[in-house]
Amino acid sequence: MTCAAMPALPSIAAIPPAALRALRWVLLDIDDTLTSEGRLEAGAYAALERLRGAGLEVVPITGRPAGWCDLIARLWPVSAVVGENGAFHMRYHRPTRTLERRFWQDEGPRREARRRLDALAATILAEVPGTALASDQRYRECDLAVDVAEDVAPLPPPAVERVLALFAAAGATAKLSSIHVNGWFGDWDKLAMTRRLFRDHFAADLDAVRAQALFVGDSPNDAPMFARFPLAVGVANVLPYLDRIAAPPAYVTASPGGRGFVELAEAILSVR
Repeated sequence: MTCAAMPALPSIAAIPPAALRALRWVLLDIDDTLTSEGRLEAGAYAALERLRGAGLEVVPITGRPAGWCDLIARLWPVSAVVGENGAFHMRYHRPTRTLERRFWQDEGPRREARRRLDALAATILAEVPGTALASDQRYRECDLAVDVAEDVAPLPPPAVERVLALFAAAGATAKLSSIHVNGWFGDWDKLAMTRRLFRDHFAADLDAVRAQALFVGDSPNDAPMFARFPLAVGVANVLPYLDRIAAPPAYVTASPGGRGFVELAEAILSVR
């Protein structure tokens, strides 16, 4: 999507410098927030390195699959990662070369949910022309990702709404991102698992420290995070989705995607 008329969201230039200096955590979506047109550009990755080098805890909060998150936790300059819209969190402990994985559900419920999701996938593909399973579905453990704009021609809004309705009719939770509709049988979301991550790995109550954390995202599945953090930022490509986000971000970057993330990182680093 391209950005239409700009709504009245303050620019990140309006964020008080003292608030940026107080930051301890930078939480970020990945697709179309850190990436630009499907690519992780050098400038965006370097911004992660620079934020981490400045002493900040950098944590991707993404809808991407467990297989990707294993790599991200091990290889990226991040402290931890929340994946599949909150189904789990992962942290790589470098001194012991140990990847810690903590799921919202135990193995038994995950196995049963997988069976139900596989049946639902067949229904969605049969009933909504133009849909496909996301190319990363084989690396997922807890959810079903239906491609609506990544490797397929962008589906028209009525088709996207039909996919969401089929998830709802089956009793699943469903969230729309910029590229997928993700659905799962469970009561987690990005915010719920971020709370657990803070408790498990940072020994912190997220609500008590939320003024020291910033979240940046771009789409409706980021809504719980936008609603919770005073420093909630949307990259510019969030604008077409604002009518679907009950609590919009507090600030917006001038640039979309990863270039907007770089713009935000520069603002944070400039005051530290």
